[in-house]
Amino acid sequence: MNHILEVCASNIESAKAAAKGGAQRIELCTALELDGLTPSEEEIREARTIEGLRLHVLIRSREGDFVYNDDECRFMQEQILMAKRLGADGVVFGALTADGHIDMEHCRVWAEAAEGMQITFHRAFDQCVNPQEALEDIIQLGCHRLLTSGQATTAEAGIEMLCRLNKQSNGRIIIMPGAGVNPGNAARILQETGCTEIHSSARNSGETTTNSEVVYNIVKEISC
Repeated sequence: MNHILEVCASNIESAKAAAKGGAQRIELCTALELDGLTPSEEEIREARTIEGLRLHVLIRSREGDFVYNDDECRFMQEQILMAKRLGADGVVFGALTADGHIDMEHCRVWAEAAEGMQITFHRAFDQCVNPQEALEDIIQLGCHRLLTSGQATTAEAGIEMLCRLNKQSNGRIIIMPGAGVNPGNAARILQETGCTEIHSSARNSGETTTNSEVVYNIVKEISC
């Protein structure tokens, strides 16, 4: 089976390392210490020039929770349109209501703005109170994939939930495990969950940027 590695790249150096290591796709963001924010126009434009790498852009206007007001929604809509104008292949977003459900109203606005692009719903999902219901809502939005740790601290710890979500999805959306993915567990996570894509920052302990050797080792493991 042909598995896909997506690398979380928090700067252009990381994006280039991901390409060098053989990753098929990046999620480009900035401020990873804040769990990731939308990168600048200049960063998106430069990342787009890296050959052989599909580019998805994180849309997140601020740190903190995933409950957004209308003004924040409009601003993030503009960020999606910017990413589209600059040639991004996809966007990554997510929003919740105050009571822990998918914010369908705001997400529909973003999904409409992203028409023609790939859409990933990010790990805001892992804070949902009802993951099965939330998955159906995300599918209804037209998202192409869901990035999740299975509501656990790491994807490895969330294998049981990831397996259930993948079965529930039944081919309607791609379930993409992420969080704590490394060369030592990537193949096991994919094998035990039945998922076909996986997400990693691909960094060595203590490093702040993606390591091309780690990327290569993950790709090698999941290609076996």
